Amino acid sequence: DSYKHSLDAFSFNMVFVNRSLTLENIRCYGFDMDYTLALYKSPDYESLGFELIRDRMVSIGYPHELLRYTYDPSFATRGLVVDTKYGNLLKVDSNGNILVCSHGFRFLKGEDVHNYYPNKFIQRGDTERFYILNTLFNLSETYLYACLVDFFTRCTRYSNLINGFQHGDLLMSFRSMFQDVRDAMDFIHDTGILKERTIKNLEKYVIRDPKLPVLLRRIKEVAKVFLATNSDYMSYKFHISSSFQPGGAKPSWHSFFDLVVVDTRKPLFFAEGTVLRQVDTNTGKLRIGTYTGDLQHGTVYSGGSSDIVCDLLDVKGKDVLYVGDHIFGDILKSKKRQGWKTFLVVPELSKELHVWEEKKNLFEELKRLDVFLAELYTKSPPAGLQVLTYRMDMSYGQMGSLLRSGARQTLFASQLMRYADLYSSTCINLLHYPFNYLFMAPPVLVSALLLFKLLHRKKHKLLKEADYNEPEEAEHEDAAEESCKCVSR
Repeated sequence: DSYKHSLDAFSFNMVFVNRSLTLENIRCYGFDMDYTLALYKSPDYESLGFELIRDRMVSIGYPHELLRYTYDPSFATRGLVVDTKYGNLLKVDSNGNILVCSHGFRFLKGEDVHNYYPNKFIQRGDTERFYILNTLFNLSETYLYACLVDFFTRCTRYSNLINGFQHGDLLMSFRSMFQDVRDAMDFIHDTGILKERTIKNLEKYVIRDPKLPVLLRRIKEVAKVFLATNSDYMSYKFHISSSFQPGGAKPSWHSFFDLVVVDTRKPLFFAEGTVLRQVDTNTGKLRIGTYTGDLQHGTVYSGGSSDIVCDLLDVKGKDVLYVGDHIFGDILKSKKRQGWKTFLVVPELSKELHVWEEKKNLFEELKRLDVFLAELYTKSPPAGLQVLTYRMDMSYGQMGSLLRSGARQTLFASQLMRYADLYSSTCINLLHYPFNYLFMAPPVLVSALLLFKLLHRKKHKLLKEADYNEPEEAEHEDAAEESCKCVSR
């Protein structure tokens, strides 16, 4: 029991690997701030964001009845797609096949889904119509948008149309409603309302982890460290002071970093970037002119680009490991445009692992039925497959797992596997590894070949009696099964 307990504890502290990476080769570690170094308490922080944007929507003219809605953390998950034409929230796979569809809080099935999407498929490239909600900040607006659709669908004052709602001469299109939600989210950030409310109750909204400064100091012993955030200087100053200094001695914020860059405007930061300027740390205002000199320690910069960061720190793209929570703004762009090594922070992974541990028997049964279906070459799923899939999904929440729907990977999971070299529930888990550690990726291709061989042999066992139990073959079977477990984790 003690061994099992220690093994379970280790799995929750693990850093997971998609591509092999040697920490000894990393000369520079970069960090985003929000949800990466600045940690927030969920669901309290998302609930605060929801209340603020809900109140903003009412203040610009939306019905006061919306104030009855409160945030439900069990509904939304990251990686959902908003269809701004029909007002639906979609959970899709990497190819655009629809896994889950909801209209407000009503989950659509079968014929209802086909009425909107005859092929149960969307063109994700149509960015004018489809918007991917990939960030943790998006959770609040995802839920508010579902509340809006739910309210207007139920409200007898409004007529339901295919593309929105009608009240007299007023048309509320799904597209305009979503844009209003996006504008409300921008408003609470740009005006500082969210920050002000957070400051008033730090204990409720901010996680102060004493291991965070320990991690940064240890990294600084072996490599350079920088922070690149879209927030302005005053927000950076607030988050650093509230996250790193809960009491006692208060070291300089800048002692944690070799370089701090604010107002980066990611993902533009990873392309042409913007003008690099110095920040007056006394006033928070920008100094005039473009900065063109060498790195000055203790100086905070604004703007710039990833190329400028590499020049200032004298490192190449392959030397950098960048840590962030935004799969598009942090991970995808830094990987594709700069060749940086990437570490994706997925706070939801703690819950995913917890449910996996509790419900792993359900998942094993689901995999068994999938294999059984493949062996029979039939279009009809085995009895109980849909029930098991539903039970497994509901263990995570109303929208199911962040990473799967049944045994199928979500769009978020496919992006995670494609663009993140490493991922974990928190960057603090790096403390559990020495800084010369070799992270080894599972041999996915080999696993697939071994699995194919295993299934192929099982098929032939059904057709004829044969002895395939030579020791070497048995070892391959065990390897295939174990590899499948590694991939599924």
